[in-house]
Amino acid sequence: MVKARSSIALVLFIMFLCVSSSYQTKKKQHKPCKQLVLYFHDVVYNGNNAANATSSMVAARQGINLTNLGNQFHFGSMVIFDDPITLDNNFHSKPIGRAQGMYFYDTKNTFTAWLGFSFTFNSTDHQGTINFIGADPLMNKTREISVVGGTGDFFMHRGIATLMTDSFESEVYFRLRVDINFYECW
Repeated sequence: MVKARSSIALVLFIMFLCVSSSYQTKKKQHKPCKQLVLYFHDVVYNGNNAANATSSMVAARQGINLTNLGNQFHFGSMVIFDDPITLDNNFHSKPIGRAQGMYFYDTKNTFTAWLGFSFTFNSTDHQGTINFIGADPLMNKTREISVVGGTGDFFMHRGIATLMTDSFESEVYFRLRVDINFYECW
C-alpha cells in the first residue's frame, strides 16, 4: 500500500513537471547594450566614373558587360566595395571609416543580394571593425542582417543591423542607413 502511494505520488509529480514545463513563458525582451546609426555611400563604377567610384563589379555571367549590372535583376553579378561611412546622410561629410566587402545578386526573379562586409574605423570616436553577413532583400523597406563580431572597440560584439535604402540614384549611387543594435558587448 505504501509502495503504491509512493508510485502514485511519483507519477503525479512527474506529470506536474511535464505540464508546468509545457506552459509558454513570456519571452524576455532584450535591450541593446550599444547602438549606432551610420550611413555608407556606394558609387558603382559605370565605365565613366573611375575617379569617384567606390565599388566595382568583379564577376558576372558570361557575356555581361562589367560596367553595368547586367540583366533586370543582376543575377550572378558580384560587386566589391570600399565605401565611405559617415555619421549623417551627406556624401561630402567627413568619413569616420570605410565599409569594405562584397555583395552578389542571388535571385533570378527579384532584387536580392547577399552581403558580407566590415565597417573599418580609424577615428577619434571609434577604433576597430564591425563584421556583417546576411541576405538583403532589396525590395523591402527595411532589412536585417547579422552583426557577427568585431575588433577593437567592438571586440566580440554581436547583434542586428537594420538596413534602409536612404537614397538611390539610378544604378550609379545608393546610400544605406544602418541602425546597429548590439546585444552582446564585451
